[in-house]
Amino acid sequence: MVLLPTFLDGLAKTISTKKAKNCPSDVGREAANTLVKEARRNESILSSTAAVKTSKSTRLASACSKRGRKGINQDCFILWEEFGCQEDMTFCGVFDGHGPWGHVVAKRVRELLPSFLLCKWQEALGLGSQDWSFEMEFDVNLQHFDIWKQSFLKTYAAVDQELKLHRSIDTFCSGTTASTIVKQGENLLIANIGDSRAVLATSSDDGSLVPLQLTIDFKPNLPQEAERIKQSKGRVLCLHDEPGLYRVWRPNDEAPGLAVSRAFGDYCLKDFGLISVPYVTQQKITSRDQFVILASDGVWDVITNHEAVQIVSAAPDRESSAKTLVECAARAWKLKRRGIAMDDISAICLFFHTMETDPFDPPLKAPTRGVGVKTS
Repeated sequence: MVLLPTFLDGLAKTISTKKAKNCPSDVGREAANTLVKEARRNESILSSTAAVKTSKSTRLASACSKRGRKGINQDCFILWEEFGCQEDMTFCGVFDGHGPWGHVVAKRVRELLPSFLLCKWQEALGLGSQDWSFEMEFDVNLQHFDIWKQSFLKTYAAVDQELKLHRSIDTFCSGTTASTIVKQGENLLIANIGDSRAVLATSSDDGSLVPLQLTIDFKPNLPQEAERIKQSKGRVLCLHDEPGLYRVWRPNDEAPGLAVSRAFGDYCLKDFGLISVPYVTQQKITSRDQFVILASDGVWDVITNHEAVQIVSAAPDRESSAKTLVECAARAWKLKRRGIAMDDISAICLFFHTMETDPFDPPLKAPTRGVGVKTS
């Protein structure tokens, strides 16, 4: 028998206490916002450098952000334990703003996206329950993924529309990437736009840690992205002083030139191939999987997937794992990108097993096979 999560009970209780004349979607959003406020009071939401511990004091996750050399830090993140009042759910998000208002856009998306996702997930569960049957051929896993996929797609569309209508934020030439993960039990649901990245660390047969990239870096020169942009009359090209750095351009303008093909905001390019549709995948966590790293391109521009996994696994403890990765990336910028201003750097490290069952001592061996993209 399939049961609705207790999240719906929490929403129902919240809604029943209101004397609202709102439409159901408005009430749902208000209820989700109430859950956000309660989570902040309970300190289960993290949006600044620190570590999150479960009620059993097992080191579950850590997060860190460091300002680059380009001005105000336009990166931000959120880590929400017991997402939507579910003990087995965690929400992670990394947002990398760009443009004059990029830092404001990134923070606004961080504020909107979790509560919107809770609402859309509730709606999808309600619709899905109408089609649930008890026939043996019913594919529960497929239904589970489809509910989350539709929830993510509708959430990203709603957030982008909300930004467009926001009167006090100039999103015409500013925007943000967004890479988000929901861990629900033994499932990872991943949705991303832009070039932040999620990398899974898993053990190979010989005991070494192998990195598996779970997301796609949505750069404008990817064939399917470039084709969509060209079909929309946009241009994809490099400037002479930026060899190898492809950007999206308007048909007849030399600005703004965006280095990603999917983003929130940036409405000056939305008619020319830029989209905010996330790529959504599902990953089943096995006993071999150790942790996932979610980080902005400030990490991946100078640190390989292999290196990132090794840095995290060699950290003194889990609380300092994200900070260790960010500091290593900052040093790599100085060594590998001399003369180039360091980008903002943000990372979240989410672990799957308790310290009792999966200690970092002794350290795991170096990977012996390459990086792949693993999707479902």
